[in-house]
Amino acid sequence: MRRIAIYGKGGIGKSTTSANISAALAEEGLKVMQIGCDPKSDSTRMLLNGKRIPTVLETMRGGSDVTLDDIVHEGYGGVLCVECGGPSPGTGCAGRGIIAAFETLERLGATDAYRPDVIIYDVLGDVVCGGFAMPIRNGYASDVFVVSSGEMMSLYAASNIASAVSNFSSSGYARLCGLIQNSRGIDSEDTLVDTACREIGTTVIARISRSQTVQDCEARNMTVIEGEPGSAQAASYRALAKIILSLSKDTEGGMRAIRG
Repeated sequence: MRRIAIYGKGGIGKSTTSANISAALAEEGLKVMQIGCDPKSDSTRMLLNGKRIPTVLETMRGGSDVTLDDIVHEGYGGVLCVECGGPSPGTGCAGRGIIAAFETLERLGATDAYRPDVIIYDVLGDVVCGGFAMPIRNGYASDVFVVSSGEMMSLYAASNIASAVSNFSSSGYARLCGLIQNSRGIDSEDTLVDTACREIGTTVIARISRSQTVQDCEARNMTVIEGEPGSAQAASYRALAKIILSLSKDTEGGMRAIRG
């Protein structure tokens, strides 16, 4: 089983990237679970054609016993979709909400019940407090990838995430496997990202071009893999999915090989 965390500053495209990676892996016959770790609860939206699913925290607040059927929903290609959710605005810490959601999934035995080949944690990376560090701090994720553009605040967040991963990797937890450049078309973007990677101590594993195809598919509530499967952008996401698999560790063995 691959356990992969994809971090990035809010609005940088990490959820779009995560959903397209999940769709590309599912297309190859792998069983994928994507867990959205952002209070906005929109990580899996494009995998569900715009449908909003109950979050773990919402379901917990409902008062009745929570079951896996309540919080795990099947999306495009059979991807298992989960949204952690967050507290009501102004009433609590979003990071603590992630902790509670993870504990609930573990208590219900989600991984044993579904036995996914790949788990993708889509995590907000503006800050890496205790809750948002949960995937890398408590051994849930083995490998971390950071989504960033060449914009200053995005690269600043990437540096913070890399520092957090470094702090936990010394204890045998997750490792930083590389940066995914989600290009915004700014001047000298490749050079800016390459320079930042040298300072962070990582490398760019893929550069995803800015494309209207992504916006067009999002308007139709679809991933590019589903909405424009023959496009150059879909090919880029498929290539990225293969790179991520090649760089990530199989923590429990027995994963089916991806074609090609």
